[in-house]
Amino acid sequence: MTAYVCGIDLGKTVFHLVGLSKEGHITVKKCCSRKQLLTYAANMPTCLIGMEACPGAHFLARALVAQGHTVKLMPAEYVRPFVKSNKNDYVDAEAIAEAVQRPTMRFVPIKNEAQLDLQALHRVRDRWIGRRTAVINQLRGFLLEHGITVATGPAHLSKQIPSILEDADNLLSPRMRTLMMELRSEWKKLEEQIDAINRELAESAKNQDSCRRLLTIPGIGPLTATALTAAIGNATAFRKSRDLAAWLGLVPRQHSTGGKARLLGISKRGDPYLRRLFIHGARSVLARVKRDKHSFGEWLNKLETRAPQNVAVVAMANKLARIAWAVLTSGKVYSSAVVS
Repeated sequence: MTAYVCGIDLGKTVFHLVGLSKEGHITVKKCCSRKQLLTYAANMPTCLIGMEACPGAHFLARALVAQGHTVKLMPAEYVRPFVKSNKNDYVDAEAIAEAVQRPTMRFVPIKNEAQLDLQALHRVRDRWIGRRTAVINQLRGFLLEHGITVATGPAHLSKQIPSILEDADNLLSPRMRTLMMELRSEWKKLEEQIDAINRELAESAKNQDSCRRLLTIPGIGPLTATALTAAIGNATAFRKSRDLAAWLGLVPRQHSTGGKARLLGISKRGDPYLRRLFIHGARSVLARVKRDKHSFGEWLNKLETRAPQNVAVVAMANKLARIAWAVLTSGKVYSSAVVS
């Protein structure tokens, strides 16, 4: 029997497929490998296929779309309420098939290879930055254990570490000197790797039209532009600018009941790396941008008089996200004279 809609529960090597008829009855139930799944899908009539957005989902989605199927990806937390009884792979696949038919379901855009490459660059860069911070902190800790303190900031440590290692009068043992020289070499290597990936991201931002338009927005540089493009593409998955800000976790978390609205701190949903980039961009706007040349200048001045600085920073990050959505969806560059 043919299936009107299919749900696929993804795994590393084993995939479970459940097909439903228009009436919602199970017509197909199959367990197969990735190769077998693609072969089976190529020989079945085109239909709507749902999957959870997880590692490997974008590759499989592109392969199924190339076969003529309509593929939609969903966040796993939105599929969970459709799971009936005890959990197993077939029940999960059936829940996916039911969830993908919901008209109010929120879907994840399918990423192309260029987006996945950009996303990988940002993830590797973020991990290298974390390693660099760990190496610097470890160097400081070892020096402090031997009674040597260095002023705050990586620049001070980088400047003083050669003289510290060459000073024969301090209390560093030969083994500790060797170990710290190895840590210093690791730090230098990480700096070179981070600089190289920064240059690559800057070059990518120059070569992509959407990134070039995002760069016209104050507070958005090559890192934010490429990270946002890699995450959401042309932003058409979001109906309005507030949806993008909410997806980034830059709107208040709500806990309302009985007709009484109660707003809490920001929800911090979505990608924390991307949200962090917008927060840093908002801080630079507050510190460096000439507000009289931008439409948000008066609004920002009034906000700072009644709100703490961190609240103003998050509000500015929210506005930058909304402006970014308008720039991506309209195909136009940022105009300082237009209110977002």
